[in-house]
Amino acid sequence: MTTEATDQRLARNKALHRTLFSRGPFARHAFIVQAPMKPIFELGDYTTADKPVSHFVPAFVEDYRRWVALSEAAGDDAVPFLRILTGTHIYATCFGARPHFYPDSNPYAEPCVASAADADRIPEAKLENCRPLMRVLELAAALRREVGPDVAIGPPDMQTGFDTACILWDKTDLFCSMVESPDAVKRLAAKCAGLLRQFIAAYRREFPNTTFGHCPSTWTPPDMGPWVSNDECGAMSPEMFEEFCLPELTALSAAFGSIGMHCCANARHQFHLFRRIPGFYAFNRVPTGVTWDEDSAHAVLGGPEGPVMVPGWIAAEDVPVLLRRAPAGTRFIFNSGAMEHVGDARPWLDAARAGAERAESR
Repeated sequence: MTTEATDQRLARNKALHRTLFSRGPFARHAFIVQAPMKPIFELGDYTTADKPVSHFVPAFVEDYRRWVALSEAAGDDAVPFLRILTGTHIYATCFGARPHFYPDSNPYAEPCVASAADADRIPEAKLENCRPLMRVLELAAALRREVGPDVAIGPPDMQTGFDTACILWDKTDLFCSMVESPDAVKRLAAKCAGLLRQFIAAYRREFPNTTFGHCPSTWTPPDMGPWVSNDECGAMSPEMFEEFCLPELTALSAAFGSIGMHCCANARHQFHLFRRIPGFYAFNRVPTGVTWDEDSAHAVLGGPEGPVMVPGWIAAEDVPVLLRRAPAGTRFIFNSGAMEHVGDARPWLDAARAGAERAESR
């Protein structure tokens, strides 16, 4: 049961997010404190486990309640939702890859393609035959029964079709094949992209109250499109990105009305091409090999017509750095790293907000 004060705070926070995503005039940025999630290697991978999904429901509900409690105590701008994140393996295993489980890290999928001929033998996948994705739908339904339909449910991991193809295809051959057998690479990526579209359509249909801000956990209005991981683009030239990746991102945005993106690759050479993605509404950046001051994502992609910038795991002292370098009109949703206690969260929130005020008063 929520209190009237909680409902009012959530309504205000949702209104702030909607304003930022709408590209209209805005009065301020948003600041979110992230509560830590129990890691998959402790919880167990519900997408491949033999246990019924009901076994995992209490842990996800408890995670949601911890986030609500931390957000209320800190007084941040979060709209907590049920986070059901997974490893990156869930789409690749639908095409025959075997998941591998580490004792202290998230699962991943072992490559099962080593040549263009192998890639062409991979059949197209139908969602109803993909157990990991059907388990995601089953868990989301069980969680909705537990907490009610008003609580938003987040997505699992969201890999682009090309990124899933890069998980399936051993990279020592894949990058050579992008030159020697480009059509085979595109055919496999198209199969993976087709499965992703099937899943997103089913998820939106079954859970109209969903939010797609998967990395970092960020509430988005239910009508916003998918928020995908686009990491492999860091390993290719702009010309190859334009050939192998941009068409899929454009089509995905067209299919669902808009698109958000997470990228933790060293992909500064691609940022100018990201601006060509229609309906590009949000961008999460995790700088690789550079500091926030050296990273150029906010400078290249910012501005009133650019996506909302959603830097995650950011120190409070870096908030004014980004604001001073971003073009006027850039909208930000700043996400802290995972914080267990309000004693850690509140100082970050106060310092981040104060830094933002100083930066914008100059």
